Amino acid sequence: MFILLLLCIGAFLLGSIPFGRIVGYFAGHIDIRKSGSGNIGATNVARQLGMGWGLLTLALDMFKGFAPVSGADQLVSGNAAVYSGIVVGLAALLGHQFSVFQRFAGGKGVATALGVFLALSPFACLIGLGIFALLVLKWRYISLGSLGATLSMPIILYLQGFSLPVVLGAVIGAAFIFLRHHQNIQRLIHGHEPKWGQNVSGKLL
Repeated sequence: MFILLLLCIGAFLLGSIPFGRIVGYFAGHIDIRKSGSGNIGATNVARQLGMGWGLLTLALDMFKGFAPVSGADQLVSGNAAVYSGIVVGLAALLGHQFSVFQRFAGGKGVATALGVFLALSPFACLIGLGIFALLVLKWRYISLGSLGATLSMPIILYLQGFSLPVVLGAVIGAAFIFLRHHQNIQRLIHGHEPKWGQNVSGKLL
C-alpha cells in the first residue's frame, strides 16, 4: 500500500505538469491560457500554433496517464494490484485537472485519460478513438467526440470483464471529465459550440 501511495503522489505531480502551457511558451512565446479558448489542452494548442504542436501536447498529456499506470502494473503486487492501475490513473487525471503548478486549475483531462486507458486496455482505447473519430467526422465537434469516447470507456471495460473497482474508477474518471466539460455541454445544447476548423476567440473551449 505504501508503494501505491507513492505512485499516486507521483502520478498527481506528473499529471500537474502543464505541458500545453510549456509548449505554448517555447513554440510560440504565448501564454496558451490567454489565447483562443484559454484551455491548456491539445485542441487549443493546435488551433493557436498548428497541428504538429497540438499533437505533441496530446502525446505529452497522454504520457502523464500512461506512465503511472504502467508503473503501477510493474510495481504493485498482491490484492492492490487489481485496482492499482485505475487508482494511479485517477491521480494523474486529477493532477491534470487540478494542477498544483497552476493554483489547482488545469485542463479537461481527455488526453490524460486516453493514456490511462491505453495502459489498461489498448482494445478499449482503440474503440474509444473510433467513437471519437466517428462523432467528430459526423458533427465536427471535438468536445462531443471526447465526451462520447469518455462515456464509452466504462462500458467497454465492463464488457471486457474488468473488475468492478476498475469499472467504477472509469465511471469516476468519466464524471470528472464531464464536469470539466460543463460549459461545452451547455453550448452543445444551445448550438453555440464551435466546430473544428472554425476561427474562435474568447474562452469557447
